[in-house]
Amino acid sequence: MTQIAIPYLFMRGGTSRGPYLNRADLPEDLDTLAQVLIAIVGSGHPLNIDGIGGGAAVTTKVAMLSPSRDAWADVDYFFAQVSVEDGLVDFKPTCGNILSGVGPAAIEMGLVEAHEGQTSVNIRAVNTEARVSAIVQTPKGNVSYEGDTEIAGVPGASAPVALQFMETVGGVTGAFLPTGNPVDTIDGIDVTCMDVAMPMVIARADSFGLSGYESAAELDENREFFARMEALRLKAGALMGMGDVTKSVTPKFGLLAPARAGGTIATRYFMPWNTHPSMAVTGAQCLASCVLTPGTVAHGLAAVPNMTPASITLEHASGTIDVVVDYARTDKGFEVRSAGLVRTARKIAAGEVFVPSHVWAGL
Repeated sequence: MTQIAIPYLFMRGGTSRGPYLNRADLPEDLDTLAQVLIAIVGSGHPLNIDGIGGGAAVTTKVAMLSPSRDAWADVDYFFAQVSVEDGLVDFKPTCGNILSGVGPAAIEMGLVEAHEGQTSVNIRAVNTEARVSAIVQTPKGNVSYEGDTEIAGVPGASAPVALQFMETVGGVTGAFLPTGNPVDTIDGIDVTCMDVAMPMVIARADSFGLSGYESAAELDENREFFARMEALRLKAGALMGMGDVTKSVTPKFGLLAPARAGGTIATRYFMPWNTHPSMAVTGAQCLASCVLTPGTVAHGLAAVPNMTPASITLEHASGTIDVVVDYARTDKGFEVRSAGLVRTARKIAAGEVFVPSHVWAGL
């Protein structure tokens, strides 16, 4: 036998897609697991020609599911970001877009029993320990992907997947503001370092001489900006207690500008070495929290709702995304309780994906 067969679902989750695997079908050792995922995706070539990746960071993501070890959760979701060309795998972050497909995938895999009408799936994000409740449409006890919900960055409409994110603050760094400050100045640029669902470094677009309305392609062509951003991100990662983040996709980077299309604020999100074509679900929560938090770099850029929960509409490179943030202002400061979003998912393929036996001999 020259190749090892691994069962998989191939799904779009939000504005990302990739294989959804059963953790029990994969090696326990993370080094071996990384090599298996590299082979599955085809990392090492710009087109991922020898795997099922799509040649972009949003299409080289992997979800691994298992029955949860948490009494609250139904399923554990372990995420991996595989690089397109570098043969690297980052197990540190999570992905909220791919998480949009976890509820449907868990039901399809038989890890969660479907109910008539709707099925609630409680998910523990293993990478960050966040808890997420997903509501999946299950008419007649089967997952439905048909519906009229549209999300920016995906053509057509699908069934909604409602997500409620809880316990997302400080999942990676242990703190809402990892540096202890609402604003830090790094390389002459004011930034807010925040950890809500995803650790991020957030700046104003005009601090880099940008409008904040550039397309993803225009930003990707601006390598001078990326060089400045990456140097700043590395220093911020150290200040946030994350150590050397040279080969890590976290912390992510975000830019803010005044809204111009009826939203609350204009945003651009980076993965971090390319511009996200739309917006990450986790990044959206962090950016929305930044808008609501007094004294951050978002101050003065947006009209902040004086109510809780607050609905924040982020304008991004492909449209908008709405985030509903439940928060409180206490004697201890600003506190994020939970954040809710609606996404969609679709099962694209199911079967077996093959890995050369020299990469892994199988179970």
